[in-house]
Amino acid sequence: MSPWLLLGFVSLYFIVLLVVAWYTSRNSNNDTFFIGNKSSNWMLVAFGMIGTSLSGVTFVSVPGGVGDVAGGNFKGFAYMQVAIGYLIGYAVISFVLLPLYYRLNLTSIYNYLLQRFGRVAYKTGALFFIISRTVGATARLYLVINVLQFFILDKMGVPFVVTAAVILLMILLYTFEGGVKTIVYTDTLQTSLMILGLIVCVVYILNQLNLGAGEALSQMSSRGYLNVFNTDVNSKGFFLKQIIGGAFITIAMTGLDQEMMQKNISVKRLGDSQKNVMTLAVILFGVLFLFLMLGGLLYLFVTANGGQYADVMVDGKMVKQLLVSSPQGAGELSNVIGDKIFPKVALEFLPPAIGIMFIIALISALFPSADGALTALTSSFCIDILGLKTRADLDEKGKKRLRLTVHLTFTFVFLACIMVFYQLNNNSIIDIILDLAGYTYGPLLGLFAFGILTKRVVSNTGWVTVVCLVSPVLCYLLSTNSAKLLGGYQIGIELLILNGLLTFVGLWALSKKANTPALA
Repeated sequence: MSPWLLLGFVSLYFIVLLVVAWYTSRNSNNDTFFIGNKSSNWMLVAFGMIGTSLSGVTFVSVPGGVGDVAGGNFKGFAYMQVAIGYLIGYAVISFVLLPLYYRLNLTSIYNYLLQRFGRVAYKTGALFFIISRTVGATARLYLVINVLQFFILDKMGVPFVVTAAVILLMILLYTFEGGVKTIVYTDTLQTSLMILGLIVCVVYILNQLNLGAGEALSQMSSRGYLNVFNTDVNSKGFFLKQIIGGAFITIAMTGLDQEMMQKNISVKRLGDSQKNVMTLAVILFGVLFLFLMLGGLLYLFVTANGGQYADVMVDGKMVKQLLVSSPQGAGELSNVIGDKIFPKVALEFLPPAIGIMFIIALISALFPSADGALTALTSSFCIDILGLKTRADLDEKGKKRLRLTVHLTFTFVFLACIMVFYQLNNNSIIDIILDLAGYTYGPLLGLFAFGILTKRVVSNTGWVTVVCLVSPVLCYLLSTNSAKLLGGYQIGIELLILNGLLTFVGLWALSKKANTPALA
């Protein structure tokens, strides 16, 4: 497929986003950027947040994991264990966190920490969010940009850094003025295109294999692709770890994340915001199942077209690879296991129209997570770190100028982080993101849990920052040595819970009973 043709469709797609951004950002101000003037439609927010929750990582990594081999077995549909946990986590967000945020009328959710613990805890929580979202968002961006680079821009001789810079410039341009108000609408458009691309790919591959949905699932089951529950207690994928970990990941990475909550609290009424979250939970569960089904179909398709599993020595270790030659290749075999299989099949084995749909859907999966992150980081830094809303030395124009400067600065920070991931060149970004989340969101989980579940106060608030820094370090040391110390037990997704618990215990040890009722 011509890379120029793909680039043309990408450019057209971007023009559409700019038109939407121009329309929604007219007469915008700082409140428009930060919380959409509290006028967002809950149905649009709910649907658009599917794209934000999934991202390009889900679009590529979740299907790719189905036929990957872990511990001698295929990962299969094991991701559904985490998805079950997501449902629990969204219920906690809806009925515990959202009522708190609305009652306190928050623009930044970390302002709760200011009211509950004081300025030091407030700044600490905001900084952990900024670090967490910057790393997570740029990891997701890297994965999708790398796919575009490999299949389009490399063939045109464009360096990776230029590709990354242009993509970030696109995102910057359509979020620069409208902020949350703009991305509520662009996310809705992008989520629609992403799900459409997913459905088109599933239906087309089913037709190519001459299978119905039931027959396809039966074949997946016979090959071991349909495994859901991992019953090995010592494994990182043990089902109780995955379900509980999924619940806490949702609470931390959505409920305690300014990017995700910024859209929810832009809805005028609490009841509508709760409907948004629970609607998102149910639809997301179904979409994740569809992604896993697509993954099984991709592996069935590749093996039906000559792909074979083989043991290959890589860096002194024997690893399982799925080797296949491209239809237009000269007999050259390439490994497509994991993140590579979906783009490989869509762009080299399927008709050009499907390939174009894949690229548009992939970008649609990329932008909701990236634009929201850039906007939320700008909001959090301006409000939580710089105190923009209470700055008496700046008029409205000065505040807007400062906000735009921060927005531009974070764009450059994103570019630097993407280049770091490019140097790491890891093939399974979703595992990296979940590991990093355990370290960076854990202190936030501990802070909010301590504030909501106890009435104790920390007299010397400077120790709050120390506890939030020490907990991830202790978790890292325990995680890297858990197999030796705990008789083969491996710490996986529950790292987030452990980190939050250590933060909670540390705060408890430094606190005392409050003389007045605590804010909760």
